[in-house]
Amino acid sequence: MALKKYHTKGAIEAGCDEAGRGCLAGPVVAAAVILPTSIRIPGLDDSKKLSEKQRLKLAPIIKEKCLAYGVGIVSHEEIDQMNILNASFEAMHRAVRQLKETPNLLLIDGNRFNPYAGIEHHCIIKGDGKYLSIAAASVLAKTSRDFIMEKEHEKYPHYQWNRNKGYPTKAHRAAIASHGPTPIHRKSFKLLADEQLSIFD
Repeated sequence: MALKKYHTKGAIEAGCDEAGRGCLAGPVVAAAVILPTSIRIPGLDDSKKLSEKQRLKLAPIIKEKCLAYGVGIVSHEEIDQMNILNASFEAMHRAVRQLKETPNLLLIDGNRFNPYAGIEHHCIIKGDGKYLSIAAASVLAKTSRDFIMEKEHEKYPHYQWNRNKGYPTKAHRAAIASHGPTPIHRKSFKLLADEQLSIFD
């Protein structure tokens, strides 16, 4: 099924999505993208349905063809302070603030959002598989966050962030059990599996 080009005809819409919500380490990153209604980007889809190679190919095309885009980053420390749900909303707010054009409608991937002052929003479950602008935001959020985690991997190679990007894989959790948490692990998250002792006890 082809992704929809817009939700409300005539509105300046920004699709918003985040990446890294379920990770154990690193920031949560969101993107906001305003696309022209005449846009054609072959292959653009929900970032989770794309390979890393496909996402990296699409990201510069999205940036070139969009009317505006913004990327918002909320650090692991801020996640621990405000919780991951609010951190995800804050990352989207920061992404919207980066837009060089002000939208009058935000299309949010998911079922909840903290309203952004002065801009109407619609929450759309699995929106990254329904609307082009949200799919574009999902690709920019994911590629931006992956780049951050690949740089962090150079400092902390034991955790294999070049592969898992901070998600709770067996290898990642085994590295935490063996080496302990790094400074960029989220202390408010359950870093080890049930059979492992808490490293923060």
